[in-house]
Amino acid sequence: MARVRTGVRAVGALLAAVLGASLAGCSATGGKRAEDARKAAEAEGRAAVTTPRWTFAMVTHSGDGDTFWDIVQNGAKQAAVKDNINFLYAHSDEGQQQAQLVDSYIDKKVDGLIVTLAKPDAMKDAVAKATRAGIPVITVNSGSEESKSFGALTHIGQDEAIAGEAVGDELDKRGRKKALCVLHEQGNVGHEQRCAGAEKTFDGKLQNLYVDGTNMPDVQASIEAKLQSDPSIDAVVTLGAPFADAAVQAKRTAQSKAEIDTFDLNAKVATALKAGDLGFAVDQQPYLQGYEAVDLLWLYRYNADVLGGGRPVLTGPQIITGEDAAELQDYTERGTR
Repeated sequence: MARVRTGVRAVGALLAAVLGASLAGCSATGGKRAEDARKAAEAEGRAAVTTPRWTFAMVTHSGDGDTFWDIVQNGAKQAAVKDNINFLYAHSDEGQQQAQLVDSYIDKKVDGLIVTLAKPDAMKDAVAKATRAGIPVITVNSGSEESKSFGALTHIGQDEAIAGEAVGDELDKRGRKKALCVLHEQGNVGHEQRCAGAEKTFDGKLQNLYVDGTNMPDVQASIEAKLQSDPSIDAVVTLGAPFADAAVQAKRTAQSKAEIDTFDLNAKVATALKAGDLGFAVDQQPYLQGYEAVDLLWLYRYNADVLGGGRPVLTGPQIITGEDAAELQDYTERGTR
């Protein structure tokens, strides 16, 4: 009997192995076909789903010419193609104007809204109006603390205080003693949180410098003047990729030895990291913020899914150095990192 049972088990195991291999082969083939079909659909601008063509609108606090938001839009647009979404975008760095843009999309009865809360007081009523109208809202990038209380489904981005703390830790590792934190948009709570977080963990002394981010020559001149007046500054932290280059130029003109570091990553920052002009960058993956925001709205409309469990969905921070830049440069050049 023992031999019979062993034989049965052996035959059973053999059948299971054959069946498993067969199913695995079908799964692999089917999976490859599905992936090939998806890539072909995206390349041709065709949706990968057959759900209704909903309209989602994104309204951010971006100023003109901020390349960070180009990357966010690239992610959102890619997800919109996949999800058969009509994607709309508008922006204003003025809180009241941003709220008015949200109101205009509410009036158009869009099917979903993606907003930033850099200036939450200005946006609170607009978000509440959207939720009362039955329009699902997702917040991205800034406003993680206010997102849930304002009625948004979830928040996607990095925790700005934690990101700032990571910067302070990195400055300590690099032996820096006196740092300048350059804030380019007054009233942006996320920027204040970044610098405060860095100050919290930095063992040295950190000082805030407020500049007019809409005037790049003024940004450069302000940093240059500070470096010239205080040669003991050995680190400058900018809060956006476009301002890192201005800081590098200011350092050269001021003949300073300060290390330039920055929040956010783009092609120019990746090149500067490789060249040694920048020490490190804090990547919050803006492409992912745009992509996931659209995708999560689609999931909510299609399947009532909500990600995050009431907590923010974090996309950063990730410290990027010159050693990492080469690997990421292809992605930054195509506008996805």
